[in-house]
Amino acid sequence: MAEMISVREAAVRWNITERRVATLCKNGRIAGAKKQGNRWLIPADTQKPADQRLKTGAFRKTERAPKLPLPIGVSNYCLASSEYYYIDKTMMIKDFIDERPMVTLFTRPRRFGKTLNMSMLKCFFEIGGDKSIFDGLAVFQDKALCEAYMGKYPAVFVSLKDVDGLTFEDAYDMLREIIRKECVRLQFLMDSDALTDAEKEPMKRLLGNRPERVDIKNSLALLCSLLEKHYGQKPILLIDEYDVPLDKAYYHGYYPQMIDLIRAMFQAALKTNSSLFFAVLTGCLRVSKESIFTGLNNLMVHSISDPSFDEYFGFTDEEVGKMLSDYGLEAHHQEAREWYDGYRFGGQDVYCPWDVINYVYALRVDPQAEPKAYWLNTSGNAMVRELISKSADGTTQMEIERLIEGETITKTLNEQLTHNEIRSSIGNIWSLLYMTGYLTTTQRPSGGRYALRIPNREVRQIYMQQVLSWFNHKVESETDKLTNLYAAFETGDTETIKEILDEQLLDTVSFYDARESFYHGFLLALLSTCANWNVSSNIETGKGRSDILVSRKDRKIGFVVEVKDVKDEEKLDAACDAALRQIDERDYTAILRRFRVKEIRKYAIAFWDKECRVVMK
Repeated sequence: MAEMISVREAAVRWNITERRVATLCKNGRIAGAKKQGNRWLIPADTQKPADQRLKTGAFRKTERAPKLPLPIGVSNYCLASSEYYYIDKTMMIKDFIDERPMVTLFTRPRRFGKTLNMSMLKCFFEIGGDKSIFDGLAVFQDKALCEAYMGKYPAVFVSLKDVDGLTFEDAYDMLREIIRKECVRLQFLMDSDALTDAEKEPMKRLLGNRPERVDIKNSLALLCSLLEKHYGQKPILLIDEYDVPLDKAYYHGYYPQMIDLIRAMFQAALKTNSSLFFAVLTGCLRVSKESIFTGLNNLMVHSISDPSFDEYFGFTDEEVGKMLSDYGLEAHHQEAREWYDGYRFGGQDVYCPWDVINYVYALRVDPQAEPKAYWLNTSGNAMVRELISKSADGTTQMEIERLIEGETITKTLNEQLTHNEIRSSIGNIWSLLYMTGYLTTTQRPSGGRYALRIPNREVRQIYMQQVLSWFNHKVESETDKLTNLYAAFETGDTETIKEILDEQLLDTVSFYDARESFYHGFLLALLSTCANWNVSSNIETGKGRSDILVSRKDRKIGFVVEVKDVKDEEKLDAACDAALRQIDERDYTAILRRFRVKEIRKYAIAFWDKECRVVMK
């Protein structure tokens, strides 16, 4: 039988941690490794497995990515950096240590890597962590820093992103469970000889089913105190997405109760806590006026306007280019720029990481995959959508129209709004849109004035959708005109169709950059309100997909509409002719014939700015 060695012996031979060896065994990376009881045994002649991790930046180990999975939804740093494609952001640790105030708040929009960076801090500083997961990364080159700080501190880490509920009681239960899980992770403290039974009693209640409200308020401070006494070293405290409970509470109507609870927790943990080495918080909004941080004179805030740490949240163009190159997708760099770049944090232009990772994943599965709005579907900011929907005054609509057209608007912003203030004035919508990533700035602000723009094509979509909703609301009140429009389509009255469409175009926003896609949506919104029609968009029929297909529910009349846009008024007629030929050549009426629609019409509608030309065949 081959000689076997222990995990400890292998760790010494390979100059890595025992934890890393155990992880490699568990993942099947060590040939011949066997588990006996609770321990692994490894063949003595087995070679150290090659490090398959890809780390971007100055200390890249490989020039071409192996078949590493992409970290979609992976926010655990230890896992992300060891088993997935990882873009090196570890120099944030050095920059943080060089500054290191007692309490630091980083504000960034959702999905920009806040949680992953918080996990990175925990993995680096926490006692008992696997030091090998930083091998080859930028921060590891600073040997003195790593020797002084890596693995030297206890840590408390809670994420408040899931504190939500229709009632305060529901949200409180979620918070209590989050605290309980962190207590379970630190449950070894209950066996500590350095702690008395009286000191352990509050933690015992937190581990139980129904702790007192006061226990929850003191929970973070308590864990810090117990860790300091156990290790003889002040711990670090990490609180991720600190503002989510406040946002959800305001939205659901129990804001005063939640602000009282969070204020008490933070004051105990951040203001009067002598057992604290440092604390880091992340969130979307800076709400220091909430009195959450009352009296906290050592709070350092790094917002999206601050040049400090600007490159650590989000991907730079160089990093995205390298990622695409590593997966053989260099040809898609420009598309990625148009759709997902454009955010400016401090002095750095960055991409949304969530978008880039999902886009690369889609391209690996399907090289013909088109960019999609990944971030908008997951950002989860109900407050933003609510405020946009309520901002339908003429001035705001015109300003949003200008933004959609690619222009820049200048506003005075307040980055320290309370939730009450955000909703108190429509003017505060611009501050919220900026802080949450729906707008960005073209340059560093001056005198509180910000030059704002839409960052990219993805974000532009939400504004386009909202304008269409404004339009839908408007046309719903004009039933007589719409009735005439429906009748004109059924009778083939092209002049009436043109007249009504031109009038509606004059009253709506000017989507000069949207072009055919907007005109398509504009017409679809009008036609879809008819209760007697079945209306379909981009449905497969004949040899292609028709723009709009309509049939009366009694199948007496049906028609195909092909939409075109032109940049010159003189080309309207030619565009209509081309549209009619397309309908015939691709046989778009096939589906209507298949369903035995008695009378079929073909419409070509060409748009130029706020005018149209309608031709029927």
